[in-house]
Amino acid sequence: MTLYVFLSGAASTGFLLAALFFLRFWKRTHDPLFSAFSLAFALMALAQGLLALSGVQGEDRAWIYLVRLAAFLIILAAIYRKNRYGRAR
Repeated sequence: MTLYVFLSGAASTGFLLAALFFLRFWKRTHDPLFSAFSLAFALMALAQGLLALSGVQGEDRAWIYLVRLAAFLIILAAIYRKNRYGRAR
């Protein structure tokens, strides 16, 4: 095991813990912002795990960053939705 794989595993675990943290808040409040954050952090954990374990090198792994981009877009959409429509409820 290389140091890169070890640190990627630690980062993936941190992302998964954050996803579970936000999932717990979603179960308590049923606020869709928390479920979006949980989904986004789960996607980031998936992307980090794929980067470490896939063994794909160089530009061939660029598609993995699309998963990370999707996670950030989910966060941005959830924040926009919360600020736009959250106060009307």
